Amino acid sequence: MPTSSIPQLIESCGFCRADEVEALQTMKTGMTNRSYAFFVKGNRYIIRIPGEGTDRLINRAREHAVYSAIESLGISETVHYFDPVTGIKIASYLTDAHVCDSGNWEEVTKCIAALREFHSSKLHVAHSFDLWERLDFYESLWKGEPSIYADYDKTKRAVLSLKRFIDEQPKSIQLCHIDAVPDNFLFVHDTNGAEQIKLIDWEYAGMQDPHLDVAMFIIYAMYDREETEKLIDLYFIDGCDKLTRMKVHCYIAVSGLVWSNWCEFKRHCGVEFGAYAQRQYDYAREYSEIFFREYREVFGRDYV
Repeated sequence: MPTSSIPQLIESCGFCRADEVEALQTMKTGMTNRSYAFFVKGNRYIIRIPGEGTDRLINRAREHAVYSAIESLGISETVHYFDPVTGIKIASYLTDAHVCDSGNWEEVTKCIAALREFHSSKLHVAHSFDLWERLDFYESLWKGEPSIYADYDKTKRAVLSLKRFIDEQPKSIQLCHIDAVPDNFLFVHDTNGAEQIKLIDWEYAGMQDPHLDVAMFIIYAMYDREETEKLIDLYFIDGCDKLTRMKVHCYIAVSGLVWSNWCEFKRHCGVEFGAYAQRQYDYAREYSEIFFREYREVFGRDYV
């Protein structure tokens, strides 16, 4: 969609007249959406327009339900318009905001504390995010095309084998962000100048184990093993037992393959993610092996 047609789109949403839209600016061409900032009567807003192939990836009615569930928390941006069919969203622009720097551990510590606080709310919605279903679904979108990775079948078998261990571990199922990655944590200031952290982009949110959100932060930040363990320790302020840590490692492996498959679909749509896509696949291979080694160390036998 050309930028020149955005004011007419905003008008079609019933938000304002097209001629009231001022200082339209392209803000982001992200992995799933395009965003444009604009002013109306001195107030700044941002419109999100779903990108290529997004209608096959995201259920916008479910996303709308999530925004309704979290509204009272004030944890996200103020949404003024949301079309649960198209996914077009208009929200207040968060002024002077910056995303979390995954290499700045002071900022990371604050974001993980905000994530933990959100999890403490234990919210519920009527839908879940099924890792295993998404893994197969994204692969199905390849329309029979083989993976670009020669050892994909071997890696997938290893990842699928982790389901039994994950299912056996205790967990609290509640609303999770799922895409709780550094870029979705925004540092802003309220009217009194106090720092706040907003968590945006709830497209994939659903009922899940909150420890999955920890894994998602790690794999998007593309942390190495040492940074991964540091992040886990930041979340589990009372300590993380060995089996829970192993469960998070499993989530890293499964999530890595989920988003690798997602990236392969987007590649078929003509959108490349380079190093990010490769790293997600590497997480699937690496952390499956890490889990298998840990299992042998803990139980004295191979995981079969």
